[in-house]
Amino acid sequence: MTAPAGPLAELAARGFARVPGTTMASLLGQAGAPEALAAFFASWGRLETDAFMRDGGRYRRRRIANFAAEPGQPGHVRGEHRPHFQAVVHNTLNGGLDRWFAAMEDDVAASPPLVALLDLGRAMAEALHGPQSWFVEAHQFRIEAAAGAPGFPTPEGVHHDGVDFVLITMIARTNLVGGETVIEDDAGNRLAQFVLQDALDTAMVDDPRVMHGVTPVAPADPALPSCRDVLVLTWKRGGAPGRAG
Repeated sequence: MTAPAGPLAELAARGFARVPGTTMASLLGQAGAPEALAAFFASWGRLETDAFMRDGGRYRRRRIANFAAEPGQPGHVRGEHRPHFQAVVHNTLNGGLDRWFAAMEDDVAASPPLVALLDLGRAMAEALHGPQSWFVEAHQFRIEAAAGAPGFPTPEGVHHDGVDFVLITMIARTNLVGGETVIEDDAGNRLAQFVLQDALDTAMVDDPRVMHGVTPVAPADPALPSCRDVLVLTWKRGGAPGRAG
């Protein structure tokens, strides 16, 4: 897959790009059609509680998978299930710990939408950084909120992920207010603030250049369930590290 010119130019100029869901659906081809997305989106209803929140929160559900990609070889190969690890410098709340999250379901990991998103993200990462041996992680997130109990998509605050490229795709916002994506430089200057509102609305981030975060979420109607579902894909050069990156 070739990196689309518009988002690539925005990434090169600003360190991040915002891509509307309608554009993303077109870029994904048949994998972006409603009938292909339905089962993929439904899998967010089967995520498991994140038990590694040092703030004691139980507002986050997730599953993960990891993949490898090698220069000259198309596609991504799924790796053996492993813990997710972030250095404390990148995650001051939950870093420095091997976190064993539930594995992404096999059918989801091999689904056309995820395969297409991986191919698109790799094209963007390699347009920025050149062909590499990549270690790739895929994170399914659901952030839940209730009356008087907000959810925190990025409880560690605005941060770098410690990778080379990040793709953040909205799956669904259900009865939700808040959840604004924030982009800052290393000096803390606010570069952008926007809401990924519709399905497949996407933020692409050149992680070494800029930081990102998301503001807290709360239910629009306190009497009804409220959640924010997103997919986060990351590419880290150098292949699989000794510890999960």
